[in-house]
Amino acid sequence: MTLPRTRSTVLAAVASLSLAAMLLTGCSTSAAPAPTETVGTDAPTTAPTEVVTEPTASPTTTAEAVTCESLVQEDLLAELQAKGWTAKETPFAAGGVTLTKGLQCTWADYAVPSGNLMIFGWAPITTDQAASMQRGLEAKGWRREESGDVVYITEDPTQAPTTDENGYGMTYEFGDGWVTVADVKQNLLLIQRPAS
Repeated sequence: MTLPRTRSTVLAAVASLSLAAMLLTGCSTSAAPAPTETVGTDAPTTAPTEVVTEPTASPTTTAEAVTCESLVQEDLLAELQAKGWTAKETPFAAGGVTLTKGLQCTWADYAVPSGNLMIFGWAPITTDQAASMQRGLEAKGWRREESGDVVYITEDPTQAPTTDENGYGMTYEFGDGWVTVADVKQNLLLIQRPAS
């Protein structure tokens, strides 16, 4: 989903920093890895947040039963809902590849016109699909980073309407048989991948 960048969305991104802090009040933070390189494309204005834990598969959610609500940590879900935010689900698509078994969730208060939102997505992916998606994103100027067996494809911070404290905008994380996405790289840690 691409939204036009206007002065109002840039201002909304700045305002969203306050909202993100309120969303995770009371949570402890953990440091994210230092960036080595980042990249860009037009992306929606998002609310960066502090991260609290490493991503883990939910013990009660299977790939077939994953929903926007089960994809995020319970504390975050409760805070989003308390703020009146709801999720709109769309297919998981990037780099010219659409993954039919995954989902991408855009959380926002849709009753109020605003650019404040958070994105979380997950999908199972084959090796060939992952390679094709990565090539498609890189062809659009997104940058690649590798950390062990995980590949990150992230947007240029100069093009990103919102970045996390380490300068990362919207980021895709590719693992063994799965891919996740969040509005900023730190928010990947808020995703609970379904149990295999």
